[in-house]
Amino acid sequence: MPIGFRVKNDMERVDPSYIEAFRALPVANVSDSMSRLVAGGDRLRPMHGGGVLSGPALTVKTCPGDNLMLHKAIDIARPGDVIVVDAGGDTTNALMGELMLAHAVKRGVAGFVLNGAIRDAEAIRAQDLPLYAIGVTHRGPYRTGPGEIGFQISIAGMVINPGDLILGDFDGVVCIPRADTDTVLKATRAKHEAEAKQMNATVLGEIDRSWVDRELERLGCSFVGEGA
Repeated sequence: MPIGFRVKNDMERVDPSYIEAFRALPVANVSDSMSRLVAGGDRLRPMHGGGVLSGPALTVKTCPGDNLMLHKAIDIARPGDVIVVDAGGDTTNALMGELMLAHAVKRGVAGFVLNGAIRDAEAIRAQDLPLYAIGVTHRGPYRTGPGEIGFQISIAGMVINPGDLILGDFDGVVCIPRADTDTVLKATRAKHEAEAKQMNATVLGEIDRSWVDRELERLGCSFVGEGA
């Protein structure tokens, strides 16, 4: 099997119970629970109108501006899959637009993460199918390959293996390795609950902010002027 032009049809997917559990949690809290080291970069932005992205990754690697393997991925995706494409971060040519999105909706694809550009941005914005990309251009794609489906890829240092859990909201996208879903879920729930308590205390005016001055003092900050 030649490396660089191949399709792997079988993959293990994250358990559906985790897909639904993470859907209710903010990406920011998941990121904090993973030491803030796992992210697809700040260039990945939501292009859709609304909705949370959560599902197993169907990975695609393709040449910049070429969408032949993306077409194939849509054709073989299972309902609920998230198609994640590493196209080298190039935005010269769009990887997909309104027509491909309509086909993906018909196939039951849960969403897209594209390390590349889209076109038909207004039509995509009108949809609620989650789609993240790093740019917009009217220039269309090529369909000559090569590329790969179903193998490990990375986007801005975030490694994605087939079947890993992809989670996205309006803060961006994070990948949770399939083997770590339970650990990350427990940590994220604890973080989310702690923030909910902090928010409630803030609203009631009961939050303790003395830690700010303690930290400034510890770091050696000096105060100049009246009240110093």
